[in-house]
Amino acid sequence: MSQLRVLVVDDEDKIRQVIGIYLNNEGYLVEEAADGEEALRKFRDQSWDVIILDVMMPKLDGVTVCQEIRKVSQVPIIMLTAKNDEVDRILGLEFGADDYMGKPFSPRELVARIKAVLRRTGAGEKKEEHLLKFPSMRMDLISREVLVKEKELTLTPKEFELLTLLAKNVARSYSREQLLEMVWGFDYYGDVRTVDTHINRLRDKLRAAGAENYIKTVWGVGYKFEVES
Repeated sequence: MSQLRVLVVDDEDKIRQVIGIYLNNEGYLVEEAADGEEALRKFRDQSWDVIILDVMMPKLDGVTVCQEIRKVSQVPIIMLTAKNDEVDRILGLEFGADDYMGKPFSPRELVARIKAVLRRTGAGEKKEEHLLKFPSMRMDLISREVLVKEKELTLTPKEFELLTLLAKNVARSYSREQLLEMVWGFDYYGDVRTVDTHINRLRDKLRAAGAENYIKTVWGVGYKFEVES
């Protein structure tokens, strides 16, 4: 079985480093994010088995990040909160966190909590979760490689993120506003025409490479990824 991937999100460098050391020693593959916006970017870019998420962070707080992740994924989330902050714990659990730990905490206990939440959710049992396979197309979320009929397709970073979001959620419809927020971020000042432009370019590239028409327009809503039977 491949290494389990953990995203550690905390604005304190020392906490991220300590967690990373313990998890690396346990055989986990660890990446870090220092704020909520970076966390969402890394979440969208790759596939994760567990996310460790601090509540109090700059730019976007942990509860908001948890809420955004839960719109598209059930990846296990363990939230880190101030020791006595019951409100943060309740909010985190209500918005979909699987567990929480109060600060300061024992790294050994955090490792035990990760193992427990993986057992409860059954996460990490599937091999090659970073690979998305469809008729005529294959995506590797780690190497960020897209192959159409075994030939590599060149995409811009935003085109790849857009395709990844849609392909990870087959048949789910997204509005242009949702796609703009989730791919370009909360602080992007463009409008929804940016989404239309990128979708059109993505469709053109897929069509030219010989892929099926995966990206469908949902009239009055936006777009979805669909695999024809």
